[in-house]
Amino acid sequence: MSANKGWWVPPQGEDSVSDKFLRKTRESPLVPIGLGGCLVVAAYRIYRLKARGSTKMSIHLIHTRVAAQACAVGAIMVGAVYTMYRDYIKRATQDAGEK
Repeated sequence: MSANKGWWVPPQGEDSVSDKFLRKTRESPLVPIGLGGCLVVAAYRIYRLKARGSTKMSIHLIHTRVAAQACAVGAIMVGAVYTMYRDYIKRATQDAGEK
């Protein structure tokens, strides 16, 4: 049995991983911003690990996780609200202007 050495290459007509990522970024640009915010918050909280004072390690890590998740979820929510505005409110005002 021969091994298929080209298994990672996408079939013709399908996007590569980088093409999919760029397309998804164009469709909703706030998601990568939220993920970036998540990484920045996590990196900052890990950097500040020594200055946590008398706070237990588990509590510090829980606060880090909650702050990082808040950045990601917040960006997704802002993106969803903007998409709803663009699709429904803006379209309704344009349709009303045409009548």
